[in-house]
Amino acid sequence: REKIMQQLIQQLINGAALGGLYALTAIGYSLVYGVMELVNFSHGAVYMLGAYVFYILAALCGLPMWVCAVVSLVAAGIMGVVIQRVALTPFAKKHLPLVYSLIATIGLSIVIQNAMLLFMGSETRRFPTIFEGVFIDFAGFRISALTIFIIALSAALIVALSLFLRLTRVGQAMRATAQNRFAATLMGIPAGRIVALCFFLGGALAAVAGVLGSMNYRSVDISVGTSMGVKAFAATVLGGIGSVGGAALGGLVIGVCEVLVAGYVSASLRDMAAYVILIAILIIRPCGLLGQSTQRKV
Repeated sequence: REKIMQQLIQQLINGAALGGLYALTAIGYSLVYGVMELVNFSHGAVYMLGAYVFYILAALCGLPMWVCAVVSLVAAGIMGVVIQRVALTPFAKKHLPLVYSLIATIGLSIVIQNAMLLFMGSETRRFPTIFEGVFIDFAGFRISALTIFIIALSAALIVALSLFLRLTRVGQAMRATAQNRFAATLMGIPAGRIVALCFFLGGALAAVAGVLGSMNYRSVDISVGTSMGVKAFAATVLGGIGSVGGAALGGLVIGVCEVLVAGYVSASLRDMAAYVILIAILIIRPCGLLGQSTQRKV
């Protein structure tokens, strides 16, 4: 019985690490949707780009990992702003429906993936990692140091972002823009810059998840962002799209459920289980776990 309990706790820890990666990526979806009411389907490509920038600098150029991490975050954040300028600004100036921007984000995702395919090729590459072969033994558990690092860093970033949104003037401006962009503009808030900042933060968080996820699996290829983008979007919807806390909770739920199903049922059913839970919860609560239903005048 004690062995079964230890195995369960071990699975929960692994699920928390995976859920942290989903949560960081899902927050990018929520930030963009909060201010634009638009799903940025190029977010998975930004996840992949951040991982590849780190790989190029660390494995091919031999730079220190902290330098690689900073550059990959900045590069992914800038790519997020570029996506906003290319896929949103031109259509917004012409007052075209948001579906045009939605299609543009899908097109940009394909462009980024194919550009990386031409530059790096399609082969899977071995990703550099920290805490190589380091495990921590505690109370009968043997946990990878990287797993603990992923959980701790994910939690710290989520808490820091939540405090930033609540306690800083820029964060309050972001919340005001998300609530009513037109009214925020009338109050003197530079809504355009706020939207760009949301794209930058979303891209940077996706890069963090991309680097940590690739370290965890010790590999990277051009398809890593596809699956993560879909799972993170599911986590966003599950938690309540537009809610940062909901995105974090949704990512944790999906990550834990995937690991438990893979460990106790079948690894081939882990993806199906996540979406079954998503559908079941949305039937009961269509706005998501922490989302709020809104009414629109017609």
